[in-house]
Amino acid sequence: MIPTLLGAGVLIFFLMRVIPGDICLARWVDYGTDLDPALLELCRDRLGLNEPLHIQFWHFMRGVLSFDFGVSMWTGRPIIEELELRFALSLQLAVMATVVTLLIAVPLGIVAALRQNTWVDYLVRTVAIAGVAMPSFWLGILIILGLLILSQAWLGEPWMPPIYYVSPFENFWGNMSQLIWPALVAGYRYAAVVTRMTRSALLEVLREDYIRTARTRGLTEKIILNRHALRNSFLPVITIIGIEFSFFMGGLVVTEQVFNLNGLGRLLVDSVLYADYNMIQALVMIVVAVSVLVNLLVDLSYAWLDPRIRYS
Repeated sequence: MIPTLLGAGVLIFFLMRVIPGDICLARWVDYGTDLDPALLELCRDRLGLNEPLHIQFWHFMRGVLSFDFGVSMWTGRPIIEELELRFALSLQLAVMATVVTLLIAVPLGIVAALRQNTWVDYLVRTVAIAGVAMPSFWLGILIILGLLILSQAWLGEPWMPPIYYVSPFENFWGNMSQLIWPALVAGYRYAAVVTRMTRSALLEVLREDYIRTARTRGLTEKIILNRHALRNSFLPVITIIGIEFSFFMGGLVVTEQVFNLNGLGRLLVDSVLYADYNMIQALVMIVVAVSVLVNLLVDLSYAWLDPRIRYS
């Protein structure tokens, strides 16, 4: 984890200095060609952009180690304050989307594997292929339009999810009415991938010799499935779910845009447009930290699911 975090810090810091763009030019773009160069130099001095790169990098890494990311170059506010609500929103959305993925994918994948090449299997695979092929933003727009049409027909007036984020500790139902729809959109799309993985992994395990041995000993299919097949087939499934959870934390940019959510993904895109180096570096390091932490938890779960890993 430590080399990964350090490598990510080095990569994002120097890449931000290589790509075109200058936040001081973005601030004073309205001046056009009449912009005084001295004003640009003053802006860069205030933001610390004229310091040597190794000094800037030292300040950045020291801030990462002390969880002090400084202030936003665009708004001038502390980055921790900018991230507070957005991180909570993205984390809740990631958890809810992961739960939706598990509730849809695992039962469908198990049923499809146990009923291989039947109409149930074909139906599950059709649903999975539709989820992979269907763009999430298009499904989100359909849900919003469906809510408008149904609410108009049933309630007599159109209804839409709330625009402003409300903490579940302040207003639980208001929070759910806003985040349940993007969670369903993201969860269904990635449930399609997990369903196919669950089905193929379970089919592979069910063909193993120890499964046939368990059947010859007279064990019921329920015991074979619960004690032997499911735990061994969940290893690749848990890996995919961990990767998807990390993606949910910062990759749902289009979904956040459709449902007007100010999460980490949307903030990252805005920061790139404004060339806000400090904000971009902080967001990337947060997403990387979440990814390596989730990867560690996934690796630890392997030993709990598969005793052979624990004993080796």
